[in-house]
Formats: sequence, structure tokens, C-alpha cells
Amino acid sequence: MLERLFRPRPARVAGEKLYGAVVEQARSPAFYAVLGAPDTVEGRFELYSLHVVLLLDRLKRQGPSAADVAQALFDTYVKALDDALREMGVGDLSVGKKMRRLGEAFYGRVKSYQAAVEALPDEGELTALIGRTVYAEAAQGDSPGLVAYILRQRAHLADQPLDPILTGDVSWVAP
Repeated sequence: MLERLFRPRPARVAGEKLYGAVVEQARSPAFYAVLGAPDTVEGRFELYSLHVVLLLDRLKRQGPSAADVAQALFDTYVKALDDALREMGVGDLSVGKKMRRLGEAFYGRVKSYQAAVEALPDEGELTALIGRTVYAEAAQGDSPGLVAYILRQRAHLADQPLDPILTGDVSWVAP
């Protein structure tokens, strides 16, 4: 009985697994070596955020179970950001302020990605967004290549059955 009481909710387990998949995908060397994403804290934040947004987009309007998994994914992402700040030596008094800024940045990205997706098939807004976010600090980057990846990834996620995603199993296309 105690085991059942303290067992994590399935949505939380799925959210944590999905975030692990996000981290693994966002760390793919091709993003940095081939597509020119900056291998910096900010560059990694942008790629992690991009992949979380792609999954949240896939889970959107798919019912209450998907909403629970999406929330668990977001919660895991936020906790990972908090943990990363603390590991980087940010003091307890500053973590809250920095988390607020990161949260605002993430919500801004979500809105911008949604607007860019709604503008498709015109890729101009998505290309501009990628230039302002992922490649903001890069001397040069392959915005069209990353946009092509995002479009392939969205289609790939849309083609995946929902049930495995709801248990935390997702597959990604290569960057």
C-alpha cells in the first residue's frame, strides 16, 4: 500500500523521460558542428527550449492525459533550469530572479514559435525567430538548415502515435 501511495504519477514519469529525450537530442553534435548553433549556455538553452516547445506542440489539444504529460514535461524542464543555475554557482537569492527571466524568455519563445508555425508555409517568420534566438550570439549559423530540421521534426512528431509519447517514448529525426 505504501508503495502505491508514494509511486510517482505516470504523467510525471513520462514528463521526466521526455525531458531526458530532449536533453539527448539537443546535445546532438550536429546542431553545433554542422548547423552552427553556439555551444554556450545560451545556445543550449535555446535548443533545449526548442525541443520542449516541439513536444508541447505535439501534445497540445490531445486530451487530459496529454495535458498532464505536457505539464510534467514543463515542470521537469523548469526544475532542470533551476538545478543548472545552482550548479553554475548562482546564489540562492539570485536564482528566483534568473528563473523568472528564463520563464519569461521561454513563454516568449512559445508564443513566437506558435505564431511562426501559424504563418507556415511561409517560413520567413520561423527563420527570423531562429536567427533572433538560437543564432543570436553566433557569428554565422545555418538558419535555413535548422528551420528545415524543425519542419521535419514537427512532421515526424505528428506521425508518431500519441500513446507511446504519453509514456515518455519519443523518437527524433537526425539534425
